[in-house]
Amino acid sequence: MTNKDLANLIFPNIDKDINFYLEKYPNRNLKEGEKVTRIAPSPTGYMHLGTMYQALINFMMAKNSNGIFYLRNEDTDTKREVEGALKLVIDTLKDYSIVPSEYEMDGNIYGNYGPYVQSERKEIYHAFIKHLIEIGRAYPCFCTKEDLEELRNRQEARKFRTGYYGKWAKCRLLPVEEQIKRIEAGQEYVIRFRSEGNFDHKFKTEDLVKGTLELPENDEDFVIMKSNDKLPTYHFAHIVDDTLMHTTHVVRGEEWLSSLPKHLELFKAFGFKAPKYVHTPLLIKKEENSVRKISKRKDPEASMTYYKEKGYPTIAVIEALMTIINSNYEEWHTANPDKRYDEFTYSPKKMSASGAFFDLEKLDNISRNIISKMKASEVYDNLIEWTHEYDLEFNKILSDNKEYSINIFNIEREQKKPRKDFVYYSDVKNQVWYMFNELFDKKEKEYDFQKITDKEEIVKICETYMAKYYDSSDDKDTWFNKMKLLCDELGYASDMKEYKLNPDKYKGNVADVSTVIRVSVTTKSMTPDLYEILKLLGIEEIKRRINLLK
Repeated sequence: MTNKDLANLIFPNIDKDINFYLEKYPNRNLKEGEKVTRIAPSPTGYMHLGTMYQALINFMMAKNSNGIFYLRNEDTDTKREVEGALKLVIDTLKDYSIVPSEYEMDGNIYGNYGPYVQSERKEIYHAFIKHLIEIGRAYPCFCTKEDLEELRNRQEARKFRTGYYGKWAKCRLLPVEEQIKRIEAGQEYVIRFRSEGNFDHKFKTEDLVKGTLELPENDEDFVIMKSNDKLPTYHFAHIVDDTLMHTTHVVRGEEWLSSLPKHLELFKAFGFKAPKYVHTPLLIKKEENSVRKISKRKDPEASMTYYKEKGYPTIAVIEALMTIINSNYEEWHTANPDKRYDEFTYSPKKMSASGAFFDLEKLDNISRNIISKMKASEVYDNLIEWTHEYDLEFNKILSDNKEYSINIFNIEREQKKPRKDFVYYSDVKNQVWYMFNELFDKKEKEYDFQKITDKEEIVKICETYMAKYYDSSDDKDTWFNKMKLLCDELGYASDMKEYKLNPDKYKGNVADVSTVIRVSVTTKSMTPDLYEILKLLGIEEIKRRINLLK
């Protein structure tokens, strides 16, 4: 009995060898320096911020080099798979205009190196595993969970490193005849890789972020094919896929560094050239006086749905990620304010080798700046789109009052230093509700009058202003001069310098009077330009709101 007999017993229907697939998926027609990168998420029903972070790096590397960025669905962990998860990933990437040039969706394959879904590549993996068995670099393991637990307990008791390796790998020593006998008897098994490494020996390898690494050789006979569904593990599948899809650069989290010796030994066992690895630092956040990894369980911002529900412009999230992807991005962006982020040249060497600090406060500032630079009509269009999904009431109000809404968003906008009221689209309604009668009338109001709180005095100021001084045709200078005349008539200082010199002579000043009018029509003491607000509300609405104070 030979290894070939064993391989044929395990894979009786696999008649194509690895050379068939190496010829089926020939080298890509790449020019010098062009990169092939990929995002390879597991379909768990959740698009993590870290996945977007790595997708952006992959996209930038491909874009910078005029290369190829593709998506591979790594669905071999069937226990965690959630229906519709892949669509969520692809839709999110499309929302952010980070669109893979090759992927698979709903049975349609876009690209020449598919299938791009691992569960559909089972036959390919089996051909490669069969090859390893034939050359003596893989074998069936019949150890049960109880056997492995006992093994671990013995190792721990004797202070040995835990794992299935060397003399502890008991199925490694079984003769081929015994392996065949057990399989024919129906005994359950997994397939393990037969390592030739020595853990006490170290080797050097290059990581594009971490630099030169010195790592112990792998000596573990790790599982490469599971027993239940006969699908490969991640360790094995990505070796085959990245070889056949001709991936030049693998971007993944630094938590995979400990597995790198396994993967490099697999490439070596096949005689394949390994891609270059980019192990990215973990996304971290500050929590009080400590720093920790962003957690799917603890942090809502770990999910990409958080940013959509909040209504952040997608470019704001990208810009925030770009600042942590490369340390020199902000400097470049400041020097090139009119250039798109994807015109920046990404360099793994400019990544932090430690943690990547993601700061929501920084994202808020970026988002606020981006929205402030939009035209009012763009804010309106984006808000219509967001409210259509998340706030139908506000969507109808905006739709029914398009021109009026755009005029509201244009207050203090197209100027040298535009207002920065809006952080994200879910914030807009809270900022402008008082400009819409439908929202103003149903809201329980808390008037934020400041220095002048006497109700009769408030009504007197407002009614005098409306009766004698308000004219919707006034320009801003005329309007303000009339506000001063109102102050003079009612005993308030129209000149702030004079008020500071002789405050006891006056009931207050022009700012106090302006605040009374502002609060009377909006309930708020801090708003955008009062002149613009009054002009938009119109005389009848202003009078109606003043009457509500009586």
